[in-house]
Amino acid sequence: MNPLDLLFIGGSGIISAASVRLAVQRGHRVTVLNRGTSTTRELPAEVERLTADATDPTAVAAAVGDREFDVVAQFRAFTPDHVEADLRTFAGRTGQYVFISSASAYQKPPARLPVTESTPLHNPFWQYSRDKIACEDVLVRASRAGEAPVTIVRPSHTYDHTLIPTSGRWTDVARMRAGKPVVVHGDGTTQWTLTHTDDFAVGFVGLLGHPAAIGDTFTITGDHAPTWDQIYTWLGAAAGVEPQLVHVASETIARAIPSLGDGLVGDKAHSMVFDCAKLRALVPEFATTIRYDQAASDQVAWYEADPSRQEVDADLDAAFDRLVEWAGTVPTT
Repeated sequence: MNPLDLLFIGGSGIISAASVRLAVQRGHRVTVLNRGTSTTRELPAEVERLTADATDPTAVAAAVGDREFDVVAQFRAFTPDHVEADLRTFAGRTGQYVFISSASAYQKPPARLPVTESTPLHNPFWQYSRDKIACEDVLVRASRAGEAPVTIVRPSHTYDHTLIPTSGRWTDVARMRAGKPVVVHGDGTTQWTLTHTDDFAVGFVGLLGHPAAIGDTFTITGDHAPTWDQIYTWLGAAAGVEPQLVHVASETIARAIPSLGDGLVGDKAHSMVFDCAKLRALVPEFATTIRYDQAASDQVAWYEADPSRQEVDADLDAAFDRLVEWAGTVPTT
């Protein structure tokens, strides 16, 4: 493929930074538009930087000016007005507009597994997911009307060396090392698909500039779907301990810790296993090459490399203590 002119709106986040790196490695000309404040994930020197608040349509239009791009990849649009503004800004100025939606938009709970692109979009539990669905509706209408060359991608839980997937993140690691139980939602047997950002990047970059991807939708996840008990156990092993797991109903956790509620009841409480055959038909090299039982040690090492990263959320820690105490009073038979 000839080098493409790519604009990443976002580009330094957990899900996007690896895709920027891979695009540069493949010889594409990459421009990243964001606020320019991230120091966690350095961008390659070859990347051109535009500075603007990606959620401010006026600022985006001013930063981009009258430039044209082969591909515009939008990682930072969360409501319909964001994508509507993009359609105006980039009308006639890009060969492909790629919207990063979310696999959380798929039907919850799913009527059947594996989830595919034909699974209905319906999430009554999480406003974030409903907003992503509304964004997709805007883009599908524009695509069908021939007004925009749209591709929609739906990642699920994508992580890198900084994002511990458990509800408490580093607070969970601290609890494990202190000999305190960690709270796992449900009975711990729910399957959850985890995709390393380096694997996501292969699928994502493979779709950029691909003519068969225009006007279509693709799930980009791996096929690594461990149970939550496995995830917590692997994290504990990486931290050098065998964790004590206490199971609490997702709805109970949501009531006790509202900040976790929407993402838990609206996504993580349900087994989510995906079929990515549609993506592999266009990007046959896409595969799961990094499993979480391998990656957990990289995450712990990253936190240990800088004590300032090892933040324990005192309120969350106390809430977990209350849930553990409550679980101990619930009859087991």
